[in-house]
Amino acid sequence: MITVKGPVDHVVVVGAGLAGLAATLHLLGAGRRVTVVERDSGPGGRAGLLESGGFRIDTGPTVLTMPDLVEEAFAAVGDKLADRLELIPLDPAYRARFADGSQLDVHTDGAAMEAAVEQFAGARQAVGYRRLRRWLERLYRVQMRRFIDANFDSPLQLAHPDLARLAALGGFGRLDARIGSFISDERLRRVFSFQALYAGVPPARALAAYAVIAYMDTIAGVYFPKGGMHALPRAMADSAAEAGAAFRYGQTVTRLERSGERVTAVVTDRERIPCDAVVLTPDLPVTYRLLGRGPHRPLRLRHSPSAVILHAGTDRTWPDLAHHTISFGAAWKSTFRELTRTGELMSDPSLLITRPTATDPSLAPPGKHLHYVLAPCPNTEVGPDVREWRELGPRYRDELLAELERREMPGLGAAIEEEGLVTPVDWTAQGHAAGTPFSVAHTFPQTGPFRPRNLVRGTVNAVLAGCGTTPGVGVPTVLISGKLAAQRITGPRTDWRGTAA
Repeated sequence: MITVKGPVDHVVVVGAGLAGLAATLHLLGAGRRVTVVERDSGPGGRAGLLESGGFRIDTGPTVLTMPDLVEEAFAAVGDKLADRLELIPLDPAYRARFADGSQLDVHTDGAAMEAAVEQFAGARQAVGYRRLRRWLERLYRVQMRRFIDANFDSPLQLAHPDLARLAALGGFGRLDARIGSFISDERLRRVFSFQALYAGVPPARALAAYAVIAYMDTIAGVYFPKGGMHALPRAMADSAAEAGAAFRYGQTVTRLERSGERVTAVVTDRERIPCDAVVLTPDLPVTYRLLGRGPHRPLRLRHSPSAVILHAGTDRTWPDLAHHTISFGAAWKSTFRELTRTGELMSDPSLLITRPTATDPSLAPPGKHLHYVLAPCPNTEVGPDVREWRELGPRYRDELLAELERREMPGLGAAIEEEGLVTPVDWTAQGHAAGTPFSVAHTFPQTGPFRPRNLVRGTVNAVLAGCGTTPGVGVPTVLISGKLAAQRITGPRTDWRGTAA
């Protein structure tokens, strides 16, 4: 593995999101001195917090999967997850509701889920689910250490027996077809393939290897931190500060000072911070602008779809909603075509509805409730641009409310007391390329060793972390990206289990 050469005693981490905080904890655990620079007034990044009218609103991820990755980051500095956070297991992990009126609660416990599938779709589908679960577990074991939790220096690193094992599992086939080889019920196939949306690729075109995301969502366990998802970066920042990290909040990085191929200082709008190495976690366009160059790629980067998010603090709730409810429209293939090819808003939307106060009522004033609605939409390269969204946003908000009232939440409009609407206009203002918080899509030419690397030619002591680089989008992979960035500086280390990391 290529590592940063020369002195690396003091590292500046740009960005106090999950990737930057994970990198910070792993660097501190390796004995480095770390300064974290963050433009906002506190930690979080995409996992931010909005406080309004007594409501505490998570602005980013809504649940945590793979908590072992958080445990590993805390353990790097001798800390424990249980001492910092209370994680509440979610059961069901989410509730799937379909246009035909049917409903399925998705459980991470195998026996409970098999029973639910049998009741929902019959004994044959339950047998298929059992086979699918075993396949997902094997797929995860083959991919995790070799292809996800790994720094790539060359595509030649793929030449490993695990690649043959992945091929034997059908990992290079198509996701929808592979899921369909286990379960034929079209509704069940959606439950185990909609995760491809996170990767920015329709299930019919996504590699079957991306079913590893379904493993994380439907088998490994889904959790919600007491106090909301923002409690996670806050706990990580507190742990890092107690371990010696210095935090510079409210400072925007304006440039990097260089001497030849080395970054010698990070300059903010307030001060100059000398450094031996730097970890950069902003979105790729911001990072490449600071570095003064980006990688030369044969194909232009493609970005994932974006999302419109409606935050609603209400004076009532709808008890049939779980913590997570996915409200599927009748359309499916055409939905992905609209999101990724034609650039149209979903004509028959599938929506993620989150009700965090179902798990933690303290996130709202007494007797009040909090709801978060995510509607996927095209990014600004494929669909409406920022100028169009300024006019479209309020109108689309009204359309979403009407659809929600028709489906799951009658009377929603009248129940709203506090409200926030986030559109591609806001994502663009935050520096996210193509107006999407989901960064670079996981097409094959943008996956594994072909994804933008966490090292950049021409700069020998700068390392990238975050969802735009390896391994990719999502809370677990972003946490891994921080660890991988730290390893580029410190070299491989023994992890908290006592095995080589």
